Amino acid sequence: MKVLIIRFSSIGDVTQALSIPSLIKAYLPTAEIHFVTREDLASLAANHPAIEHVWKLDRKTGFAGLLKLTKELRAQKFTHLYDAHNNLRSFLIRTLLFTPQTLVKPMMRFKRFLLVRFQKNLFEKPFSGQRDLLKPLEKWNLKFFLPPAPQLYLDEKAKTYANQVYHDFKIKDAIVLAPSASYALKRWPLEYWHQLIQSLPAQKFIVLAGPQDTFTEELNIHQNVINLTGKSNLTESAALIEKSKLLVSNDTGLLHFAEQMGKPAIAFMGPAPFGFPSRPSTLILERDLKCRPCSKHGQGPCVNPNFQDCLRSITPNEVTQKIKGILSR
Repeated sequence: MKVLIIRFSSIGDVTQALSIPSLIKAYLPTAEIHFVTREDLASLAANHPAIEHVWKLDRKTGFAGLLKLTKELRAQKFTHLYDAHNNLRSFLIRTLLFTPQTLVKPMMRFKRFLLVRFQKNLFEKPFSGQRDLLKPLEKWNLKFFLPPAPQLYLDEKAKTYANQVYHDFKIKDAIVLAPSASYALKRWPLEYWHQLIQSLPAQKFIVLAGPQDTFTEELNIHQNVINLTGKSNLTESAALIEKSKLLVSNDTGLLHFAEQMGKPAIAFMGPAPFGFPSRPSTLILERDLKCRPCSKHGQGPCVNPNFQDCLRSITPNEVTQKIKGILSR
């Protein structure tokens, strides 16, 4: 059995998809598993013990690069293919590979339409991104279960980086904060992050975000904040989360880093319906509002008369108490 798994993006989805090779290996330990993803996300899969080879798609090479990659993949003569992305690029690859056994992750577009447009939820509850990625494998007689953490494996270079940060800033222990998200409506209000940090003055916080998230500079006013926005790559960020006591995060890819490494996390789940983590190590904070979800990815617009009520009603004091409860265990 020689398997190709396709998942190009996003950060969170690729991270959750790392459970797929582990499930396959649990039933078929001699299977040879390959994984294809975007070049900028390939480091997330690079050290996974169940993955034989990671193939990289460079988006800058366009259609010609996609055809070249497909030709290289075809030479591998895969016996099984799981398209865990199901977009135009993955459709082209699976069509041209002529793999004898092919699975495609269902998109469930009609269910999504009913949920976002009319708040009529026909999805299996609770939401679970990993369950939706793993359940299709049952068509290969691989019964669903969630492989235990860790499913995100880091190299020594990333771990050395995290150790160096702790040394340079004289950190004994820290809580990682992820105040950004792909859309502004998915972000817990910035003033709430200020209040949370102020409520725990003896606690060190490490802020992680992308280089474009310059709004986090406002958090630099706090003496107990080490702001590494734009200064750590994906695996370095994962290593900092692995070394931390806890992650507090919006609905974003870093949340799934913690989940796949078995680290405690607090997650703010707001306007979007599909980013939910799948492990009990994550405490989900959300509000049951008639307007949720308001959009597929959280891009809005907000239709609640109390703007962003799904997140603004989660107070800093509530989060502080949850943090204290987790740290006291």
